[in-house]
Amino acid sequence: MQFQQLQYFVAVAETRHFTRAAERVHVSQPSLSQQIKALEKELGAELFSRARGNIALTDAGEALLPLARRILADTDTARHEVQELVQLRRGRVRLGATPSLCTGLLPDVLRAFHDRHPGIRLLIEEGGSHDLVRQLARGALDLALVVLPLPAASPALTTVELLREDLVVVSGPGTPTPGGPVRIADLREQPLVMFRHGYDLRELTVAACRAEGFEPSFTVEGGEMDAVLGFVRAGLGMAVVPRMVADRTAGDLRVTPLAPPGLRRTIALAHRSDVAPPRAARELQRMLLDARAAT
Repeated sequence: MQFQQLQYFVAVAETRHFTRAAERVHVSQPSLSQQIKALEKELGAELFSRARGNIALTDAGEALLPLARRILADTDTARHEVQELVQLRRGRVRLGATPSLCTGLLPDVLRAFHDRHPGIRLLIEEGGSHDLVRQLARGALDLALVVLPLPAASPALTTVELLREDLVVVSGPGTPTPGGPVRIADLREQPLVMFRHGYDLRELTVAACRAEGFEPSFTVEGGEMDAVLGFVRAGLGMAVVPRMVADRTAGDLRVTPLAPPGLRRTIALAHRSDVAPPRAARELQRMLLDARAAT
């Protein structure tokens, strides 16, 4: 049974005339009649009574008509839904990002994307790069903002470098700090508020301290970005955070740069190499890359 045959059948059923039905569907009358006969042969029943030139539905035709109309309507709905997705009227984007990027980079970009495509749902998953890579691999995310380099055992991903960001030290108003830029070695004597395990910033900070020959001292550890900043405000210690987060959320916190060579992190936009992101995800990807060019 072909979709076209159902179109022809409904046209004849509604016009009760083969020639007018052929004109409606823009085919020749012999072609339409041939397709109706082929449909009847496949179904094993006549669909129309053709007595003395009058066209009427048989019992089989009466049974088929509502089903055929439903199939044609569902097909039109499917076509419309796909067109809306293609034209970015509806759909979703599943984006993963580290919590610091959700605080720093994403709000402005997501606002611009939503203003341009209000029908697209944005589903954001916060996590460390290792967790986000795993979710990309199992198809739970369309895109992810991750910190390079990726884990050695990462699946085949396509990555595009988005930005390189300096890290800075934030401290509470009452916490004593050096007068100028902070050296990593200066953190030996300073209590630190530290992120949870699996957090990229934790690994980067701890690795930098160990490279200077010491283990950092933590007063509080295990928090996410908002919690860490709150603990710093409460005077529990310093924290090493991205410059973008400090610029947006520091408020009453003191922001001190790290002395050269400092610490930087590289942010990349990643997706699976074997699956092209959906159309809406590709549009968000383009806007993120445009935001990179503007910084």
